[in-house]
Amino acid sequence: MQPLDRNKKIYVAGHKGLVGSALIRKLKKEGFTNIITRTHEELDLTRQAEVEAFFEEEKPEYVILAAAKVGGIHANDTYPADFIMENLQIECNVIDSSYKNQVKKLLFLGSSCIYPRDCQQPIKEEYLLSDYLEKTNEAYALAKIAGLKMCSYYNRQYGTDYISVMPCNLYGINDNFSPENSHVLPALMRKFHEAKKRGERAVTVWGSGKPLREFLNVDDLTNACIFLMDCYQGNQFFNVGYGEEISIRELAEMIKKTVGFEGEIILDTSKPDGTMRKLTDISRIKSLGWKPEIALETGLKDTYRWFCEKYEAGDYNEK
Repeated sequence: MQPLDRNKKIYVAGHKGLVGSALIRKLKKEGFTNIITRTHEELDLTRQAEVEAFFEEEKPEYVILAAAKVGGIHANDTYPADFIMENLQIECNVIDSSYKNQVKKLLFLGSSCIYPRDCQQPIKEEYLLSDYLEKTNEAYALAKIAGLKMCSYYNRQYGTDYISVMPCNLYGINDNFSPENSHVLPALMRKFHEAKKRGERAVTVWGSGKPLREFLNVDDLTNACIFLMDCYQGNQFFNVGYGEEISIRELAEMIKKTVGFEGEIILDTSKPDGTMRKLTDISRIKSLGWKPEIALETGLKDTYRWFCEKYEAGDYNEK
């Protein structure tokens, strides 16, 4: 099959987020000359009429759907109706409008939270819908499963060329470092940075430090996305991960070293650990010739440099 034509229109939905902004960097680096974006104020993807009018006017050749309503455990558990409704609206509007306007190729970004709570490890794509989901983010997971299945069903019924990818925990430039709702890696990075600035002697980390997690640099994810857009045509979906895991304690030690914090790490075992292990099996995408390239230590250094610039400027991506 032919790779994407770098001169054709490509629409990136959700271009302001961690993944979307990384996709814009990657597309420009790859020589794409006609990248289409819209802010939420310019185009509300939950509004069917707005989305249909946009597609009819712009007629993009390719679409990457990275837009979503996202949040931490508390937000997911507190506002499940919002999470399922808004994400389903976005997916239905963008995917169906893509079909109606003859989009040649679409890539849908999901999440590894689609898999059952007590999934066998490492997690293979075929484990989807094999058991119960994690209750705290069930609404978000169901919406992402629906998006994945919608792509698959459109391919089957209409002969479209839509691909779905399910990334593991992501980090990198333009991550969310908000103290209220950031994920574990950026949260720890900010915690160690501020402890260093204040001259504190210790940083407290929630839990036993034993849970294992997998982290993928967002630039590796975007490499995988464009790789699949260029070379894959079919009806499978793909896990995209690093393929290795690290304990929360080891992650904290690595971030401590990256930041240059010289105090000690205190593990607060009164706090919950959460799921003890969550590792994706990336054999399917590796069999096509892709593999991750950015080591965690290298990615942390790049991310920390970016964070320091934003932090010192007073505009460090709080969301």
